[in-house]
This record gives sequence, C-alpha cells and structure tokens, in this order.
Amino acid sequence: MPDIKHFDPDATLDTVVRLFWQRGVATTGVQDIVTATGLNRSSLYATFGGKQELYLAALRRYLEQRSQPMFRRLTEDERGLPAIAEFFDGLIKARCSGEYARWGCMVSNAHAGAENSDPGVRAILDRHHQELRDAMYAALVTAEAEGQLAAGADPGAAADLLALLAYGVNLRSRAGADAEALHRTVSAALESIGRPAAA
Repeated sequence: MPDIKHFDPDATLDTVVRLFWQRGVATTGVQDIVTATGLNRSSLYATFGGKQELYLAALRRYLEQRSQPMFRRLTEDERGLPAIAEFFDGLIKARCSGEYARWGCMVSNAHAGAENSDPGVRAILDRHHQELRDAMYAALVTAEAEGQLAAGADPGAAADLLALLAYGVNLRSRAGADAEALHRTVSAALESIGRPAAA
C-alpha cells in the first residue's frame, strides 16, 4: 500500500519557514519542529529528510516566496532611483513593524550564522545575493538612462553597495535599530549616487 500523507506539506513547510526565520536554525531542534507542525518525526523525515534538509527546503521557500517577488518588482520597475527608494522603504517597514518585525531576513540571518558553512546553504545565499545585486543593477541602469545618477557614478559599484546596505538593514533591524535611523542611512546612500536636485 502506498503511504498516504494526511497533512499538507506546503503548509507544514510554511510553518517551518517561520520557525527557522524567527528562531534560527541553531536554536531550533527537531522537537520544536514537531511541536510547531503537530507532526511526528517519522512523517517529517519521510517527507523532508532530516533537519538540515528541512532547513534547506525552508530557505529555498523563503527565497522563492519572499525575496524573489521583491527582486522582480525592482527589476521590472522603470522609475530608477525612486524604485530603489521604494524597495528600501518597504524593506524597513517589513523589518521594523508588523507580524515579522525584528525577525530580520531569513537569508541575512543565515549569512550571519554558522549554517553558512554548509555548501547547500551557501549556494542558496550566493543565489540570493546575485539576484538582489542584479535587481539593484537593473534599476540603476534605468536611473543612469534617466539622468538620475551623479556624474561618474558606476551602476555596478552602486549595485554592490546597495545590496550590502540591504543586508545591513536586515541585520540591524533584527538587533532593534530604529526605523528612522535606517531611513536616514538609506537616504544618505542614495544621495551619494544620485544627481543633486536643481536649486
């Protein structure tokens, strides 16, 4: 007889994403996962594998459902620097208020944790970084075409800077940084690469 699953693997994975995202992988045990999902260990292992496989699946799920939609919106937006400013406004709002306030970003949290020594985790982190950087670059190329960048500003270097700034917002917000302070930092970064407004 085939094994019939009496639970929704997608819903279970969503629960596990929230657990790892909020608590981190190092401090989340298998029993925590069992308690949060209401499943027994054998069902979890049969469906997802061990804790590490479950974490990798959760990290991929986070990338696909939370990070990539933001990157796509930024890439497809044709406003240039205003699109980047809006990206950061949304990021700061998500990190400092609402249901997931002070959780940081699951990917940024993984960058800062011991789990980044795992090759599978590192591959996901590298993919996330490349997609974030590429989205920033696309918006900056648009900004350059629209005459929004300061003379001599390099879209490639600026994309690297802004990608790192996004990680900084994620990590500092998790540590309790004030939203207004984060907004000031982002504004200063954007002003450093943008063309000064006409007097």
